[in-house]
Amino acid sequence: MKAITSAQMRELDKIASAEFEIPGYDLMRRAGQGVAATVEYLADKARGGDVFVQIIAGRGNNGGDAFAAALFLHEDDFEVEVLLAGSASDIRGDALRHLGKMRAAGIPLIELPTKESWEDALRDSGSGEIIVDGVLGIGVNGPPRGPIAGAIHYINKVAEDNLVISIDVPSGLDADTGETPGEAVRADITVTIGMPKVGLLTQKAIPYVGSLDVIGIGIPIELTAHTASPRHLISGWDVRRTLPKRTRTAHKGEFGHVLIVGGATGYAGAPAMAAMAALHSGAGLISALVPRTAYPVVASAALEVMTYPGDETETGSLKAEVWDTWKNRINDFSAIVIGPGMTRHPDTATWVRNLLADCRRPLVLDADALNVLTGHPESLVGVSCPVIITPHPGELARLLGCSVETIQQDREAAALKAASLTHAIVVLKGAGTLVAQDGKPIHVNMTGNPGMASGGMGDALAGLMGGFLAQGIDPFEAACAAVFIHGRAGDNAMWRRSQASLTATELIHELHGAFREVSVR
Repeated sequence: MKAITSAQMRELDKIASAEFEIPGYDLMRRAGQGVAATVEYLADKARGGDVFVQIIAGRGNNGGDAFAAALFLHEDDFEVEVLLAGSASDIRGDALRHLGKMRAAGIPLIELPTKESWEDALRDSGSGEIIVDGVLGIGVNGPPRGPIAGAIHYINKVAEDNLVISIDVPSGLDADTGETPGEAVRADITVTIGMPKVGLLTQKAIPYVGSLDVIGIGIPIELTAHTASPRHLISGWDVRRTLPKRTRTAHKGEFGHVLIVGGATGYAGAPAMAAMAALHSGAGLISALVPRTAYPVVASAALEVMTYPGDETETGSLKAEVWDTWKNRINDFSAIVIGPGMTRHPDTATWVRNLLADCRRPLVLDADALNVLTGHPESLVGVSCPVIITPHPGELARLLGCSVETIQQDREAAALKAASLTHAIVVLKGAGTLVAQDGKPIHVNMTGNPGMASGGMGDALAGLMGGFLAQGIDPFEAACAAVFIHGRAGDNAMWRRSQASLTATELIHELHGAFREVSVR
């Protein structure tokens, strides 16, 4: 989904109102309904449904969205109160109409017109609540002041004990640049209205945005058909279009066969997790080729996976000679994932080079398979199969011959450079995972959370990606769908449990729920 500027969003709103006869009041109402749905989702996942919702509203259109959300939540029997950063007498237009309906419903409104009044409010704040940030929208101009600054500071302080949802953009963040000229809200989830704002997808914005969802408000997507955009958000809408619909007469042979190659002594869990994630991807068949000592772990991890033992090196990784047995079978598979837990043994390098020379099927190079290419990104140019590489910043730094700091200073530039040098699809993992291919705009994934910074998460992503490739999904779209679903499953697991205790196995068990969110079947 294209990301647009605040000026482009305002123009879309005007066109929707004028040409498609959608009143601004209705657009605001739809935004509020979407915000309320997100609050209810979070309340159910993270708090068991019984929460107090405190909505912090500004005096502009963002506040109008907040008033509309308050009414929807009230109608669904949530206990709601609204704190206003200013005076109700300053509210105009459609926002005033929604405020009137909210007050008529008996929803409490507390006016806090000074910065000092927000400091007083902090002393009475509670915990176990959901805070909705509807203070500022896309019209940020300079650092927040007065009651607006007080409201933003209030939200950030109570966020220590409460969950925060921001409407459209985190208040105080520039929707076009991602800059924060003063204090800005640090949200757990941002629900942006209509279309993603380009500044939300910048590296600078990531600490403030949290997970990012888009609320559709009825603006026809064709209005953006000719709009150029340097960044695209990977959205659930995109993924829904990517996943194939199954016919009633479908059989397992129609959904591909994935081969996972990896493992070594001490790292048997890596190919096992990749295989389990591939198993949950919708692929018809999953096979795993692992060293003999890893065989019992992988074979017992999922009974549906066909596991094959291979001779191993002195360090317990697959011997290069195993290739001789398998080289004539490689192209019988629909997609191949190589690298999880494979170690940097020289025989791993032989395996990767052989695959690059002979493979004709889509190939995912992950983990130790990437280290084979250290300093030689051109090794992937001219291969006869589509290749996806899945580096974390350290692996990409080794590939490009630079420091991790250089990668992290400009992740977009690094991913695009790697895509240009390798002619591969590059998935640069981390907060705001990037998917890059030469000649395409950078695609940014905003699902996922810090709890996913633990072992095995990358293995699960590689397996899921391989499963999508095996089903015949376009490699770039398969990469985008995999990072979105993987991140969403991680979010669902985190809300049900916690960031600190999240494991890759729990993420894999949440994949079914993530699929349900983007599929009707």
